[in-house]
Amino acid sequence: MIAVRCPHCHVGLKVDETRLPSDITVFPCPKCKKQIPVSVLNRKETSPEAEPETSLIGTVRATSGRLTVVADAEINTPAQVFLLAEGMILIGRKSESSHATIAIATTDRSMSREHACIEVKKNAKGGYKHSLSDNNSKNRTLYNSRYLEEGEIVVLKDNDEIILGRTVLRFNE
Repeated sequence: MIAVRCPHCHVGLKVDETRLPSDITVFPCPKCKKQIPVSVLNRKETSPEAEPETSLIGTVRATSGRLTVVADAEINTPAQVFLLAEGMILIGRKSESSHATIAIATTDRSMSREHACIEVKKNAKGGYKHSLSDNNSKNRTLYNSRYLEEGEIVVLKDNDEIILGRTVLRFNE
């Protein structure tokens, strides 16, 4: 077995080089599906019943973080957890007319139905960058005890607090 790192998504892999076909020049990464180039210099023969050809070293994350809604009986908000995936995520109060990607179950009328946005992008190191902005909400977005200005975008860090109306959210990587 040899250790290999995907040049595209940087996931660590263990590859049994003795099980690679002699004519192979590339194989797909089990995480990002892009081609990883192969160059085999020495080859030993083993039985086909041996270990699988490729296995992951470390976990593949389909999500890039999570938002936890802090329970609050006063505004009828249960604890909720939302996993974040790559892309633009619209956060707001759950209702029939909301187009929010993350629709929070609450009776907090000070939270807009489409209150804030988080954009999740992959960075060069294979991790994720989370950018928070207000979505022109009536009551604004509070980020770590500070209101976001119109058009302001902040990069979230682990354990940041976001308040939409009176509803408290916690961001974790």
